[in-house]
Amino acid sequence: MKLLSYETSQTMLSLLQVNSSRSQNVPLSSSLGRVLSEDIIAKHNDPEFPTASMDGYAVIHSDLELCKISVIGHNPAGSNEQRTLISGECIKTFTGSMMPHGADTLIQIENVTLEDGAIIINESVAKGSSVRPVGEGYRAGDVLIKKGTKIGFAEIGVMAALNHVMVKVALKPRVAVISTGSEILDLGEHSDNPSQIRSSNNYTLAALFEQAGAEVVQLGTVGDDKNLIMHTFQDALLSADIVVSTGGVSVGDYDFVKDIVPRVGAEVVYKGVAIKPGKHILVAQKEDKFILALPGFAYSSTVTAILYVLPLVAKMLGKKSAYKVVAAKLSEDFKKRSRLTEFSACNVVIEDGEYFVNFKDKKIGSSAILTNMLNECALMITGEEDGDLSEGTFVNVILLESF
Repeated sequence: MKLLSYETSQTMLSLLQVNSSRSQNVPLSSSLGRVLSEDIIAKHNDPEFPTASMDGYAVIHSDLELCKISVIGHNPAGSNEQRTLISGECIKTFTGSMMPHGADTLIQIENVTLEDGAIIINESVAKGSSVRPVGEGYRAGDVLIKKGTKIGFAEIGVMAALNHVMVKVALKPRVAVISTGSEILDLGEHSDNPSQIRSSNNYTLAALFEQAGAEVVQLGTVGDDKNLIMHTFQDALLSADIVVSTGGVSVGDYDFVKDIVPRVGAEVVYKGVAIKPGKHILVAQKEDKFILALPGFAYSSTVTAILYVLPLVAKMLGKKSAYKVVAAKLSEDFKKRSRLTEFSACNVVIEDGEYFVNFKDKKIGSSAILTNMLNECALMITGEEDGDLSEGTFVNVILLESF
């Protein structure tokens, strides 16, 4: 069987139709980490009127040439200042206050001496100094935050300033996670059989999907029982948008998942991609739901989940992309291990604004070494046509902290 190229598999994945229009309104205080499902547009200018940006005296700039300027009152922040200055007058004005009518400059307290109800100018300032002009922050009609943005602290602050009590966010896609294999022991289980291994895939992937903005349904582990696996898939499809399994997709006698997927009514989009790790990946669709069967080795399942599940999650959330890919320069020689498109765990450092790749403490071995993804790991991409690469070569790298 000829394997699909990585590029073709990604194109086919991007063409799958998903429901990205589902949304809900949540309180602003509960929106951190969610994804906006509408643009946030300014309804007014910021500021709406000229505003003092420091404590000082609101003056007419040409009056700074006078020996003294009379102080006719105070203008605290929040007061609705209605007085209009005339030449020879100033008003003490505080940070955030509306500038009095007629004033065009604020001279800071440090630049003057107060004497007998008037200020003496010790050091002049430029016209317009310490005054925020109308619309300095934004103008009415400006799109301040775009649909598809993941809400962080800055987005919270801007929306609070715009009085958004409720926020329209994308509904979290539900992802069901299943680990298959009789050799798998779930957390807390005990066995005297030394050949059994501790389950980690379902916990790794659940954390990965939650970090990407999904709601996870954790279905634990299922042994190598064809009927039990099939019923687990059927139940998962009732409640989840995406069902993700690990193990059972290769060519062994107990690799049942690849046979079960068609039996639950799903159409296989493709099986087998020319990538390392994860070439036995299977992508299937049942109506508006998806099944992704991933390899069982920990590193393989994690990498394929990043490459194939996260783009579907991002699409359902209305995001433009699942992760950030950057060009980086190799800091050392790289030996390619196959003729497939490879995804190698690496370290990325930034020097003088440029990305560099190295492989310090990254072990070379099987696709089971999940510890290679510790310590702010990234994934370096080398294509089917690439061979060994020399130090200084530019490569594409997936930044894993950009979910």
